[in-house]
Amino acid sequence: MYTKIVEKLNILGANTDHVSVDKSFAENWQSIEFNHYLYDKEWDVYGIDQFYEKNKDLYASNKENFYKDLIVHYFSNHEQTYGQDFYKDWLFTPFKKDSEDFGELEGFTDEEEIKKLVQGTEMEFICILYSYGYPDHYFVCLTDPDQMNPTVYSTDHEVYFQEIENEGKLEDFLDRYMTKEEFLEVVKEYLESKFKE
Repeated sequence: MYTKIVEKLNILGANTDHVSVDKSFAENWQSIEFNHYLYDKEWDVYGIDQFYEKNKDLYASNKENFYKDLIVHYFSNHEQTYGQDFYKDWLFTPFKKDSEDFGELEGFTDEEEIKKLVQGTEMEFICILYSYGYPDHYFVCLTDPDQMNPTVYSTDHEVYFQEIENEGKLEDFLDRYMTKEEFLEVVKEYLESKFKE
């Protein structure tokens, strides 16, 4: 895995201690750990009004602690749906004989159709992220010719692998996501404009 990708993952809060040049992309991705969700730069302050209402006294008395609590709340493994994306690491091998999901796409699409859109010798995948939006699955082909910086593709459960979009190289794709600092800037700007501070 390309060094700049590892650096970006670390900035986003991942633990990449087990990433190694000796491993395949899938092995490296499966060795990464996130203890929180990810928010893309198009995120629309979901849940901030409710969080403010529950914590407005703290906001009035100590904004620094309010924002510390907000970061802890949003960047945890909570049950709330705030428009976040979820780190995933599961394999999807619908064309590999004897695999658990062999034949899962039968009647919907075939390997030759997917090969028209996806680079790789075998159409075997790893899902890297999942979201509540459209599209809701992001994946990488395990046989992508560039194992250091593979292409990310997206599809949605409504048209699973029947419609596929090229989302660009992984290094650039990761730029979509906010660091905790960037997230905080968005929230502060929103609340300050709301209260005309």
